[in-house]
Amino acid sequence: MIETNRIGTLKWHHILNPSEQDFSFLLEHFHFHPLDIEDCRSLVNQRPKIDIYDDYYFLILHFPYFDKTRNFVRTREEKIFWGKDYVITMGKIHSEVSEFFLKTRQKIEQHIDLDFATSDALLYRILEYLMKESYTLVRYVGDQVDQAGRMLFERKTLQTIESISITRRNIIILNTIYKPQLPVFNKFETGEIQSFAESMEEYWGNILDYYQKIWDLIEDYSELIEGYSKTFDSLQTNRTNEIVKTLTLVSTVVLPLTFITSIYGMNILLPFQENKYAFHIIAAIMVALAAFMLFYFKKRHWM
Repeated sequence: MIETNRIGTLKWHHILNPSEQDFSFLLEHFHFHPLDIEDCRSLVNQRPKIDIYDDYYFLILHFPYFDKTRNFVRTREEKIFWGKDYVITMGKIHSEVSEFFLKTRQKIEQHIDLDFATSDALLYRILEYLMKESYTLVRYVGDQVDQAGRMLFERKTLQTIESISITRRNIIILNTIYKPQLPVFNKFETGEIQSFAESMEEYWGNILDYYQKIWDLIEDYSELIEGYSKTFDSLQTNRTNEIVKTLTLVSTVVLPLTFITSIYGMNILLPFQENKYAFHIIAAIMVALAAFMLFYFKKRHWM
């Protein structure tokens, strides 16, 4: 279904969950390249790109969003046609673009002045809105990183593993979203992408600044969570070593005592067996032996 906002001579068409009828409309009225329409039809996310034509541009961009549980980051694809007097945005599910479209419609109905009147300025506002929403999401992932760091020294192994694993996954997804798009946004600032109505180099530079800031955060979070993961592995290894060390010491102390009891369990003549205080003598020897071994281990700093 195609919805339209009109700002003077500028038209913003927004298509949510496009159908074949919508694709036919685009081919008939705008004469877009059939390969662009095929990209729009595709059910699989395409690689981010910008196709340059004489009278329009076609962008495929990726932005992150959280699933319903707000634990896992997913990839949302936005397709944008950008011409001299129109912008066409397209998506399969409700997105930040849809929210911005509705906010713009409300301003138009309330006769509130808008700060854009050309397709160039409208595209800038759409990208700026998406960047701000993405920045908020990335900072939330940063909070997850901090939480994982705080959990390192808590003896909640399963919860810590789960927190670190989910956060690492989210950062990997963010990395795969933003890294391929950096060359696309660089084309705006370098002047390879020409505006239709006004000079936009400074504005595109602002979008790139947003993008660079988000990318820097992702890299920082990636290094932090990697460090937390290694630290957690080291702590778990150390704890395991301490447990093994304790069990080894117990086994070492118990071994000679078990040897003595096994000997006195044999049906042969043994020292002290006729003595009425044999049990007490042997018990005292075993206690003394255990005490000596513990003292020796302590002196050698083995425990």
